[in-house]
Amino acid sequence: MSETITSRKNPLCTHFRKLASSRAYREETGEFLCDSPKLLQEAARWGAAVHTVLFTQALLLPGLDNAGIRMIQVSESVMEAVSPARTPQGVVFSCRMERDEPPRCLKPGRYLLLEGVQDPGNVGTILRTADAFEADGMFLLEGCADLYSPKTVRAAMGVHFRRAVWRCPLREAAALVKAAGLPLYGAALGENTVDVRQADLRAAAVLIGSEGRGLSPAALAECTATVKIPMSDRCESLNAAAAAAVLLWEMRRTGE
Repeated sequence: MSETITSRKNPLCTHFRKLASSRAYREETGEFLCDSPKLLQEAARWGAAVHTVLFTQALLLPGLDNAGIRMIQVSESVMEAVSPARTPQGVVFSCRMERDEPPRCLKPGRYLLLEGVQDPGNVGTILRTADAFEADGMFLLEGCADLYSPKTVRAAMGVHFRRAVWRCPLREAAALVKAAGLPLYGAALGENTVDVRQADLRAAAVLIGSEGRGLSPAALAECTATVKIPMSDRCESLNAAAAAAVLLWEMRRTGE
């Protein structure tokens, strides 16, 4: 049996709004917010730790193992108040955050590192692309958008439920990559820049920075070499998500 909420002042509504708006509150509670039927389907498919589901009467919910999950029917007014989306899709739900510390060592493979990518939509899109091209691990370094921001979660389209994404400082991530014997390529121009088609990406890590500032000097100092994507002279650079897609595809292609 599901509960019912019709008042926007219900404490649970306040809880959901704070999950949507506050990184500090998400980290304090260990929960994050998702806001679409598609994400709920992905959560059910991958066995995510769903805590509470708010839904409107008209919504057809996907099959869930309801053991331990609060199922609460709400009015359209309440849904509009708690959903972070401009046009709510009839369901919001909270999930438990997974541990995001990196492992003690990396196995040989293909890894993605992001530094200073501040737009949550870009971060989510890049993580989704890394998942699509079977990256073996993904790191969020300093200056990146919050992994659990609703916009990041929405753009990632379920990556949070099926892939490990690690958050740690640059130095720790670079040390793990080097200890695994993997080259670390930075997406940037420099004295040692090579065409990405000539780089050995079969087992490697690629580091991508923000499109505005690029990689920090500290990040460049950790790189084995830098790589460039061949493009028209009329274009100075690509959007971070577009550059990541090209590099991740090239890693997958050369690794097969």
